[in-house]
Amino acid sequence: MDQTRIENLILVTRDRNGIATITINRPKSLNSLTRPMMVRLAHQINALGKDESVRVIILTGSGRAFCSGVDLTAAEEVFKGDVKDVETNTVAQMELCKKPIIGAINGFAVTAGFEIALACDILIAAKGAKFMDTHSRFGIFPSWGLSQKLSRIMGANRAREASLTAMPISAEQAERWGLVNHVVEEGEVLRKAQEVAEAIVKNNQDLVLRYKAVINDGLKLDLGHALSLEKERAHAYYSGMSKDQFQKMQEFIAGRSSKKPSKL
Repeated sequence: MDQTRIENLILVTRDRNGIATITINRPKSLNSLTRPMMVRLAHQINALGKDESVRVIILTGSGRAFCSGVDLTAAEEVFKGDVKDVETNTVAQMELCKKPIIGAINGFAVTAGFEIALACDILIAAKGAKFMDTHSRFGIFPSWGLSQKLSRIMGANRAREASLTAMPISAEQAERWGLVNHVVEEGEVLRKAQEVAEAIVKNNQDLVLRYKAVINDGLKLDLGHALSLEKERAHAYYSGMSKDQFQKMQEFIAGRSSKKPSKL
């Protein structure tokens, strides 16, 4: 598969506000992933994460699906490849990315597609979207985190049922169970994702990056150690601020206090 073809299958666009959108663009195959597509997706997330002009990343799919998982015609190439190679691992790159990632789920998010959705920081889903873990149906062992993340988000019993039965989870169920932030009408997913991204962009970008990091890093710890982590990072943050920076912060807060907060 030539490079131009791969670039067309994983599209990247940017706007002036610092919002980058990655679109998995293989709609005739419900955006199923080949090995070259996975590598490009990983590389693009890595590049956007390092690009100082990019503040938020939106990840979506074209057509009727977000991502229907791995293209099973290329299964051996994917599953027997170097799965420990972090640089070409899509989910690993998403987890390492310092920028907020918003998943715009416009249809099916199945197995590997479900795992990519779980690696996003915020999820927007269309009413017809469905999340489905088919690892047990097809004899595929999870390696992108689904077996561990799902239970932590929506509870062990629900996760076990979803994964062991391979039952679909509707967008509405996903929202009730804390998996999805917003459920919107068909065709409104990208607009809502853009709206959330713009709300993030308006804030202090240094603090946005630090806040994402402390939330995500804290989730890996028990509550006591997570609270200690927050204290340590807060102390380091304030210790590094000059009197001039404190003054500017106070002036900014004073200027904003009279304004009504924007609604999502």
